Amino acid sequence: MAAPATPDSAAQRTVSEGTVIERTVIENCAIATVDADDTEYASGYVVVAGNRIESVGAGKAPEGLTGVVRRVDGTGHLVTPGLVNTHHHFYQWITRGLAQDANLFDWLVTLYPTWSRIDEPMVHAAAQGSLAMMVRGGVTTAMDHHYVFPQGAGDLLGAEIRAAAEMGVRFSPTRGSMDRGKSDGGLPPDFAVETTEAALLATEAAIDTHHDPSFDSMLRIGVAPCSPFSVSTELLREAAVLARRKGVRLHTHGSETVEEEQFCKDLFGMGPTDYFESTGWLGDDVWMAHCVHMNDSDIAAFARTGTGVAHCPSSNARLAAGTARVPDMLEAGVPVGLGVDGTASNESGELHTELRNALLIHRLAGGEKALNARQALRLGTYGGAQVLGRQQEIGSLEAGKLADLVMWKVDGLGHSSIADPVAAIVFGAAAPVTLSLINGRPVVEDSHLKTVDEDAIARSARDQARRLARIVAAG
Repeated sequence: MAAPATPDSAAQRTVSEGTVIERTVIENCAIATVDADDTEYASGYVVVAGNRIESVGAGKAPEGLTGVVRRVDGTGHLVTPGLVNTHHHFYQWITRGLAQDANLFDWLVTLYPTWSRIDEPMVHAAAQGSLAMMVRGGVTTAMDHHYVFPQGAGDLLGAEIRAAAEMGVRFSPTRGSMDRGKSDGGLPPDFAVETTEAALLATEAAIDTHHDPSFDSMLRIGVAPCSPFSVSTELLREAAVLARRKGVRLHTHGSETVEEEQFCKDLFGMGPTDYFESTGWLGDDVWMAHCVHMNDSDIAAFARTGTGVAHCPSSNARLAAGTARVPDMLEAGVPVGLGVDGTASNESGELHTELRNALLIHRLAGGEKALNARQALRLGTYGGAQVLGRQQEIGSLEAGKLADLVMWKVDGLGHSSIADPVAAIVFGAAAPVTLSLINGRPVVEDSHLKTVDEDAIARSARDQARRLARIVAAG
């Protein structure tokens, strides 16, 4: 357990150019910086000044630091960058455990009618639950892809943004959309989709209302038509134009299943990657979820254009979608991060378990050297920052970057006999989070959220899940 906050008797704060700078010092901990050289320290320190990392190094922190308001003894801990989630559907928190034995298309057909009944209170409760589970487990930057907007449901995107702000997590929501209903050859029922014009107008309004492009931003908006089987070619093309006019990133699902690949060939006469390229959807401002069924040409196209991938190993396994060729993608230079995906297809809702699952799944598919512990950690940190276009700001522990970091307890029962602390958190059980800083602010301490009431969130999520079930049952 970390030592309690201790004030520095020499000086509580220092004033520079009229700005109060308060420092937090973490010492005596193992550190995995995940920088370009994978620098690690067996015993080192991190100094946080305001919301920035001021210095990282071996041994004790520098002498004579002023403005130290907290000193943390990190003995028995590993400090890493905060985890970055690159794909999620928060609303699914209140529909977990359904369609337990279905593939993707059957699962979607089963759940679309339920999801079409969601409203703002449900989405706020679901977002709180999704975020709480991730943040408590080391996530410091969350992403969500919300694409279901029933008429009269309220401000669903705003409900998510409000939940993230309440918790204090860095957030990259995307305004999703669907305009290809079943009558137009799509998968979702007609009552679950928007018109193309309405989707584009609402997406632009979301960007204008919420997007903050600053270095320190806690909120970035993306443009995210759902998938090739739920949106029109016109929506894909116009969404790409809109995103680039506004200077924001693009996100969608791609190459998730063999059924999707066949759908694209039947409807468009080409596979998903070629279809995306024909609509302007490859580029270094784009990332796609899953990308399970990619051939050599597809991987080369992603590498050539800098298109990123959100790898979701647990969800892909739960829906029997297959195993993405992540080792081949990494070798080719494709940016790859990790994603929880919606909790109706990954009921644990945690990203730190994806480090282990990614390693195990790829070794099962590709042998004992397919992925190692440090590659898995990089996928969950710097790789995620790359995919979200924030690698200059987050994803590694380096001076000048934003102070998003996690202290993992590795001297307890589950980890104390593993000498390598990185192996401990990847190969071992889910490690407790003793301290998580987001933007320099403590958000988790001793495995408990500091900014919100976990029990209240659990009750609210349960109540909204039951309310949704009653509404669906009533027809």
